[in-house]
Order: sequence, then structure tokens, then C-alpha cells
Amino acid sequence: MSSEAKKVMTSPETPETGITEGGTEGAFRDVLSKDHARRGKPPVHFVDMSEDERIAKAKELGLPKFRVKQLANHYYGHFDVNAAAFTDFPASKRDEAASVFFPELITEVTRQVADKGTTIKTLWRLFDGSHIESVLMRYPTRSTLCISSQVGCGMGCPFCATGQLGLTRNMSAGEILEQVRVAARMMQDGEVAGGPGRLSNIVFMGMGEPMGNYRSVLSAVRQISALPPQGFGISARNITVSTVGVVPGIRKLTEEGIPVRLAVSLHAPSDELRDELVPMNKRFNTTAVLDAAHDYWLATKRRVSIEYALMRGINDQAEHARLLAKRLNHYGDDWAHVNPIPLNPIEGSKWTASKPEDEKRFLDILHAAGITATLRDTRGQDIDGACGQLAAKER
Repeated sequence: MSSEAKKVMTSPETPETGITEGGTEGAFRDVLSKDHARRGKPPVHFVDMSEDERIAKAKELGLPKFRVKQLANHYYGHFDVNAAAFTDFPASKRDEAASVFFPELITEVTRQVADKGTTIKTLWRLFDGSHIESVLMRYPTRSTLCISSQVGCGMGCPFCATGQLGLTRNMSAGEILEQVRVAARMMQDGEVAGGPGRLSNIVFMGMGEPMGNYRSVLSAVRQISALPPQGFGISARNITVSTVGVVPGIRKLTEEGIPVRLAVSLHAPSDELRDELVPMNKRFNTTAVLDAAHDYWLATKRRVSIEYALMRGINDQAEHARLLAKRLNHYGDDWAHVNPIPLNPIEGSKWTASKPEDEKRFLDILHAAGITATLRDTRGQDIDGACGQLAAKER
């Protein structure tokens, strides 16, 4: 990693966006929303505190430290923040403990249901009036939650609804984890079609660039994967962290030694085309991104997901598939799994979904070249399925 990259990732002066120095000028600036500002920090939640901080806070309330473990059991083990119903907790301290440890961080604004009740998309309001989204999807053998890590996104990809919002701010670990807790509780209580079940998979593919909010995302990953009462007990192998190709973030994640799946939103096999579709490519080009992703595979033996949104006549032709196969096969091992994704178009956008025959040809070419590839299942097509669409409407 270059000294400049290390500075970006580790300097105490790292800007709020977590990607560019300054974040407001230069060729690689984040695309900031008109509402971007240092809007104050969310209330500190139980999950934002270290164990020592939790114990110290309990002591301020006149509570012994074993009460902290009780609170952890309720939060991580039962997905519960309703302290008024904690029968194992002193009645005189329940309201105060709830206020101090479990401030309300996300409030449901609206909910859209699709796919016969197995897909639920929720728009949340945060403490400062910002909006983010999460999507809970139930499949026959798993239940997956797609979560947001930033308010908006600063990457500026022109075909992405969230990218058109710009970046407002990073989210706290508490705001990220509350999306998980609520979804886990929904599954437990049978609020999703199919009856009671268990949340099994987490994908950081909602609003935002996870590598742009690295510290909070990593804290959330650790708490999602730790066993109760330290976390929700969802295997790290069932967590996917996506990125448009922020190479220092990929390198840093590689060093963590956590067996999450890495997903790289490539969307184009050449620098010329990707410069147009993914502006961050001008900073970290396809070679740098693919090298870092392959090194992640070498270090973790976790196959990398290559996300590829198919856009009609832009990146979905035979020559694109052949070049993509060539770029991936350059590394000489079965290290990547390609997910061609039918684009969920933004209303009024020139970026439209590929023709079915072009999707099939794209897949056939990859398969013929020995590339593992699966067309992504598109959920929520009868609602505002693309990330950022609900938030954009609310704005």
C-alpha cells in the first residue's frame, strides 16, 4: 500500500467521507449532496460502546457490571430494546437504562412489500432527518438483509439512484446494526411471509460505499458475526461487504483476517468504459482493483463476487463478456464468481436493462470461458427496488 493510501486510511484528519482528502476538490472528489455537512453525531448506542464504556456508564446509573451482560443478552440474543419488559432488570432502572443504552436511532417511515410478502423494503428516518433504506429478502433456504452504511453515496455512478443523491454523511455502527436487529426480530416474530425464521445473511449493498465508512462497517461486521452476548451470531462467511473498488479499503479488509465475502462492483471490463460508469476508476483502475481483489482471494480463500450491472447496449455485448472473461482468467485460478445483474432502472434515466437475449449471451460467453457466473435474482421489481429510490422520492 502506498504511503498516500495509508495516510487516507489511517490519518486522524481523515475526512468524514473516508475516501478523498478534503472531499470537495480534485479529480477524485466524492460527490457531496447539497445537504452534506457535519450534522452532529448520532446518539451513542450500546453497540457503539466498548465493554469498559458500558460498565462505566452502568456505574453512573448505580448498576453493577453484570447488568451490562443482561442488556447484551436482551439486545444480541433476543433482538430486544424494550427495557420496560426486562423482567430480570430492576424496575426502577429500566427506563433510565433504555434511554442511556438504547436511544432510538432509526424510525420507520414507510414499508413496501413485494414477492408475495417475502421481500420487504423499509425507508428509515435517522436522528437528523436523513433517510436510508434496507431490504429483507426471504428465500427457501436463507433470509438475506441488504443494509445501508452511508446516507447517500459519494461515488457518483450515473446509473445508480443512490449515486444521484450524493453523500450526506457516514452512519454510526449503531445505525447500521439497528437495521440488522430489527430485521432479525421481524424474522423471529414471523413478520415475513413463511412464518417465524432466522436472519442468516447480511449484505452491505444498500446505500453508500462501505469502504468509505470503514471503521463503523468493521465494527458492525464484528458484532454481527460474534456469538451472543457479544454479537448476533451470524457467521462471517454469510456477510458480504461490497465496494466499487476502493483499493486501500480492500487491502485493509484483507489484513483483518475476517472471512467475509468481498464483492466488487466492476460493471465494465475496460478502463475506458469503467471511467464513465464508475468515476472512482479514475483513482483506482481496473488492474489495481482486480489485483487487490485477487489478493483477497489468496489471503482468505473466499471467492470474490464480481458484480456487473447489465446495461442495454453499453456494457452487455459479446465483446464485453469476452474481455471480462479474459481479465478474470488472467490470474489463472477459479477465484471469482460473476453476478450479472439486470439493471433496475431509475425513472427517466437513459440507463436501461439489457435485453433477455443479451443477458443470456453474456452468461453463455462467461461459462464457455470457464467463469462461474449466475444471473442475479432481482427482487422487488414491483416496488422501488433500486437502492436509493425510496429515499430520493422522500427527498
